[in-house]
Amino acid sequence: MKKTILKYVIWTMVLSGIMFLKPVIVYSQNENLKLLKPRSEHVFNFSGDEQYQIVNERTEKPLRVKLVNQDSKPIANTKVYFDLLTSPKGSTHFKIISQVCMTDTDGIAQTYVHLGTKEGEYQIKAVIRGDYTQNIQVFKVFARKSNWIFMLVIGTIGGLGLFLFGMKILSEGMQRTAGEKMRTILGKLTYNRFIAVGVGAFVTMTIQSSSATTVMLVSFVQSGLMQFTQTLGIILGADIGTTITAQIIAFKLTDYSLLMIGLGFVLYFFPKNNILKNIGEAVMGFGILFFGMNVMSNAMSPLQSDENFIGILLKLEKPLMGILIGTLFTALIQSSSAFIGILIIFSTQGFLTLEAAIPLLLGANLGTSVTAILASINTNNEAKKVAVAHTLFKIFGVMVFAWWIPVFADFIYQISPGNHVGIETLSQTNIAIPRQIANAHTIFNVALTLISIPFIDKFAKFINFILPEKPTPEDKIKKLKYLDEKYIPTPALALNLAKQETILMGELVKDMLTDILKPFLSKQTHVFKEISLKEERIDFLQQKINNYIILITRQNIGEKRIRESFQIIYTVKEFEQMADVISKTLFKKAREWSDSKLEFSKPGIKEIEDYHLRTLKQISRAIEVFRDVNLEKAKSMKQKHKKYRDLSIELEKHHYERLRDEILKSVKSSKYHIEIISMLRVITSHATNIARILLKWSTRNK
Repeated sequence: MKKTILKYVIWTMVLSGIMFLKPVIVYSQNENLKLLKPRSEHVFNFSGDEQYQIVNERTEKPLRVKLVNQDSKPIANTKVYFDLLTSPKGSTHFKIISQVCMTDTDGIAQTYVHLGTKEGEYQIKAVIRGDYTQNIQVFKVFARKSNWIFMLVIGTIGGLGLFLFGMKILSEGMQRTAGEKMRTILGKLTYNRFIAVGVGAFVTMTIQSSSATTVMLVSFVQSGLMQFTQTLGIILGADIGTTITAQIIAFKLTDYSLLMIGLGFVLYFFPKNNILKNIGEAVMGFGILFFGMNVMSNAMSPLQSDENFIGILLKLEKPLMGILIGTLFTALIQSSSAFIGILIIFSTQGFLTLEAAIPLLLGANLGTSVTAILASINTNNEAKKVAVAHTLFKIFGVMVFAWWIPVFADFIYQISPGNHVGIETLSQTNIAIPRQIANAHTIFNVALTLISIPFIDKFAKFINFILPEKPTPEDKIKKLKYLDEKYIPTPALALNLAKQETILMGELVKDMLTDILKPFLSKQTHVFKEISLKEERIDFLQQKINNYIILITRQNIGEKRIRESFQIIYTVKEFEQMADVISKTLFKKAREWSDSKLEFSKPGIKEIEDYHLRTLKQISRAIEVFRDVNLEKAKSMKQKHKKYRDLSIELEKHHYERLRDEILKSVKSSKYHIEIISMLRVITSHATNIARILLKWSTRNK
C-alpha cells in the first residue's frame, strides 16, 4: 500500500512539472545551429565581450553565448567549449573558470575568466562540437594595470592638449594662407543675403573657425568697413562652414596622423615660399589633431566597460543636462569644432549614442557664440549687434531642435551610414556613430539657415530694437544734418543743403565763443571738453561741405551756381578760422587762467563782457547775411567792424590807464586782458569777411 501511494505522488509531481515548465528544445545532429553573442535591453554589454579588468583578477562579467536553431529558437542542454586563443607574451596564471558549460533554457552558456599577469588583449573562443559552420564566437578581454586611472587621466589630458593644439595650428595656418583675401571677400560680396551665406560658409571652411569669422565681422563693423545688416547672412553661412571640420574628423584618419605631421613638417621648414609654409602648418595641424584623437581614444578605452561611467553618459540623453554641459565646455575652450571632435572621439569608444550626443552638440553650437560676445566687449553698439545676432540665432535653433531630439535622431539614422542597432559592442558603433554626429551638426546648421534666411530683415529690426543707437560724442561729431549726395544731380537743391550745413557751422562757432568766456569769468573748466568736441565737429563739417561742393561743381552748372558755391566754401573757411582762434589761442589762455589765482578788475570784466557780446552779434549778422544774401546788412557789418576795431583800441587804452594807476588786479591780469580783446577783434574780422566777399561778388556780377 505504501509503495502504491509513493508511486502515485512521484507521478503527480512529474506530471505537474511538465505542465508548468516551459518546453526545452534539444538539438539534433541534423539541425543548423548558430552561436551568438546575446544582448539585453537592461544590461550593458550583456555578452561580456571587450570588457576590461585588472591583471591577475577575475572578470566582473561572465562571457556569455547563446545557441539558437535556424528558427532563432534557443537550444538547451548543449555543451559549449571555451578555450584560450591568444594572450600577451609572457603571461601566466590565465584560467577559464568553466571550460565546458551547458546551455540553459534560454540557450545561454556562460563562464568567467581569470586574467593572466600581463596587460593586453586576451582572446577566448566559444565553440560547440560537431560539423557546424556557425558554431564559433571570439571574445576579447583587455587586462590593464592597477594604476590605469592615473594613466587614463594623463593620457586624456595629453591627448586633449594635442587635439586642441592641432586645431589651433590648423586654423592659424589656414588663416595665414587666405586670411587677407577672406577679408576682401567679406567686405565686398555680402550685400545679397544668399551670397552672404555662401561667402560665410566658404570663408569659414577655408580658415576652419566660425569664431574667427564672427570676430572678424565684429572688427569690421567696429571699424565701419561693414554694416551690421551685412553680417547676418555671413553668420549663418559661417555656422555651416564650420561643420566641415566635424565631417573631416569623422573620417577617423588617426592611422595617417604621423604621416600628416611629417608631410606638414617638410612643407613648413624647408620651402622658402610663405604659401607652402602656411599649407605645411595647416597639414601639420591636422596631423597633430588626429594624433591627439588617437592618444585620447586609447587612454579612455578602459572606460568602455565601466558601468558607473556609462551610467553618467546615459544621463546626457536628458536634453537640458546635455545642452548645459555642451554650452559650458565649448565656452571654456572657445571652439565648437574642438568640442564636437571630442564627442566623435567618445563615440568611437562606444561611450555615446546619437541621442546623447545631440544635446551636447546643440550646447556646443550655443557655446561658440561666447567668443563673439567676448570680442564685442569695448566695441561700439553696431559691433555688439553682431555678437548678439550670432547668439540669438543659436538660441533660436537650440530651442526648436531641443523639443524634437528623438525625431531628429531618427532622421539622422535614415540619412547616415549604419543602422540604429543600439550600443552593444564597439564593432557595431565605431563606424556609424561618428558620421552620424557630424551629419547632425551639419543638418542642424543648414536647417537653421534655411529657416532664418527669409526673416533676416525682420531679425535685423528686432536686434536694432533691443540694442537701440546710443549717440556717443564721436557720433555727434561725425553727423551730417542736411548734406545728402542723392540731391547732387539737382545743384540748386544741393547748394541749399550745403548752405544750411554751413549755417550750422556758424551756430557752433557762436556756442564755442559763448563757452570760452566762462573760464575767464568764473573759472568753469567743464566747458573745455565741449569746446574741443565742437571744434572737431567744425573740422568734420568743413571737410564734408567742401567735398560736397566739389561734387556739385562737377555737374553742368551755370555761373550763378559756381559763384554761390564759391561763397559757401569761403564762408566755411571763415567759420573754421574763427573756431581755430577759439580752440587754440583762447583755449590755451583759458586753461592757464583757470589754473592760476588771478582775477580781472571789475572794469576789466565789464570791458571783456561788452566786447565779447559785440563779437557774438557780429557772428550772428554774418550768419544772417550769408543766409539771406542781404547786401544792406553786409554794408552795415563793414561799418560795425570799423567801430569794433576802434573800440578795441580804446579798450586797450583804458587798460593801460589802469596799469598806470597801479590797480593790482589789472597789473597781474594784463597779458590775458589784452590777448582776449585782441582775439575777439580777430574773430570779428573773420565774421566781417563773410560780408565783404558777398559785396565783392555782387559788385562783380553787376
